[in-house]
Amino acid sequence: MPEEMITVPCPNCGKDVMWDELSPWRPFCSKRCQLIDLGEWAAEEKRIPSEGDLTDSDDWSEEQR
Repeated sequence: MPEEMITVPCPNCGKDVMWDELSPWRPFCSKRCQLIDLGEWAAEEKRIPSEGDLTDSDDWSEEQR
């Protein structure tokens, strides 16, 4: 029985992308879309929402003394 081909939309342009080894940039359709997305994250145009305004060092320590 042949395997069903799974496709996902490219997160950048929405084009259908086959989810297999033949699609090296999955879930993106191309290297271009992958780099556009990376650039948006690097420029902080995309962010993961968080609670409060904690910095990387707030509430963290290697050892409680």
